[in-house]
Amino acid sequence: MSNKLFNQRDLVAYFIVAAIGASLQIVVSSLLQEWFQVSYENGVLIGYISSFFIGFFLTKLLAFNAKNSAKTRREMAKFAMVSVISCLITVYGASGLYNLSVSQGSIYMLTIPFSVKTVNVNKLVSHTTGMGLSFISNYILHKTFTFKNTGFYEKLKWLLNL
Repeated sequence: MSNKLFNQRDLVAYFIVAAIGASLQIVVSSLLQEWFQVSYENGVLIGYISSFFIGFFLTKLLAFNAKNSAKTRREMAKFAMVSVISCLITVYGASGLYNLSVSQGSIYMLTIPFSVKTVNVNKLVSHTTGMGLSFISNYILHKTFTFKNTGFYEKLKWLLNL
């Protein structure tokens, strides 16, 4: 089973998709915190939500051979469920790690070379670590649940009388 779960093609394709989403997440979160004085936790949350939509379509098109599937609505519902779990891991994982890093030490700032832009290293490392933990759960859940016919969607529709 591990060969099917962690095959190289799917893992590389999903990593590329996740890197695009992670880049969008970091940019949105950073800009919101810097330009609009949004809190760290809210910035990470809004960044995650902004990458959700592009993440679904890129994952469907590029990873897990699901682009020809006629079950987009089903996959989107399952993708949203997995994304809630991922969002909790990303936001609260990053926030918890940031708070821990500040309480155990100091805030480290880095100035980007040839620029006046400073980066809060604690926030960057915490956010990246939270996304990394989320990446692992996302990959496994999307591969085994979102883009597979598990019967879950039919049971959910029956339960909700749809």
